[in-house]
Amino acid sequence: MHILIKKQSGDTKLAYKIVLDAGHGGTDPGAVYNGRNEKDDNLALAQAVGKILEDNGVDVVYTRTEDVYQTPFEKARIANQSGADYFISFHRNSSPEDNQYQGVEVLVYDKSGIKYEMAQNIVGALGELGFREIGVKERPGLVVLRRTRMPALLIETGFLNNEQDNTLYDEKLEEIARAIADAVLGTLDLETVTEADRRAAETEAARPSVSTADTVTASASPHPTPPEQENPSDTPETFYRVQTGLFRIRQNADRMLYDLLDQGYPAFLLAEDGFFKVQVGAYRQLGNAILMERRLRRDGYSTLITT
Repeated sequence: MHILIKKQSGDTKLAYKIVLDAGHGGTDPGAVYNGRNEKDDNLALAQAVGKILEDNGVDVVYTRTEDVYQTPFEKARIANQSGADYFISFHRNSSPEDNQYQGVEVLVYDKSGIKYEMAQNIVGALGELGFREIGVKERPGLVVLRRTRMPALLIETGFLNNEQDNTLYDEKLEEIARAIADAVLGTLDLETVTEADRRAAETEAARPSVSTADTVTASASPHPTPPEQENPSDTPETFYRVQTGLFRIRQNADRMLYDLLDQGYPAFLLAEDGFFKVQVGAYRQLGNAILMERRLRRDGYSTLITT
């Protein structure tokens, strides 16, 4: 189990290094449609996202900043030699027939860990701009996902041979870059629990049921107004919460919140850092949060544990 804990506001923020890869390049144009080359769109978006990340203190490494060709193995080698924490490759999709498919998806080696959370956040953020959300897919055979030694993602930002996706891409390029960067930064506001904490939590989670005395949340019955949680940094005591969603638009967060409340979960909404975070429970014992996380995952929710 991969458990993630949000950093406290008083902690020193860690500097992350991220490799941004503009897919294709040089003699490899990628997909082509009516004179439009995928390699050019990839480079423009990678640089736009990189600028935002750099402005937020991220150390960005580019596999290319010019129109040059690199094999996927070279791209992976650049990433590995850089000692980066994450690798993000930018691409655009293509279908056998023009205007046959549309939408965004993110490819990962497997659906585990923080890369999966980041991928889901990116898909959701782009969906809020009007793209159809295809989702997150496993592609373990892709070289840039298989040969990189850090969490790696490949973003397919719409179909190059779909007019609707191209219109969104052209009219909202800066918004797309901001949405991707915000999703990445929102995900990076997390750190992994120590192995000792994890082992202790697993022992705690072996208890047969969640202690009702441990949770500090109110009743989970549906409420006409979405409840919002006070910023937990205002209180000295640490509580563990299970996060099920991260949204930029309140309406989308409310939709997930009401679904959880309808199912009897003690869910609430936390507005923080420009995002609306849907979270469940607040437990003094990490093991109890793990039990709630397992229940949520059985019901199909993607989760992480935060404080």
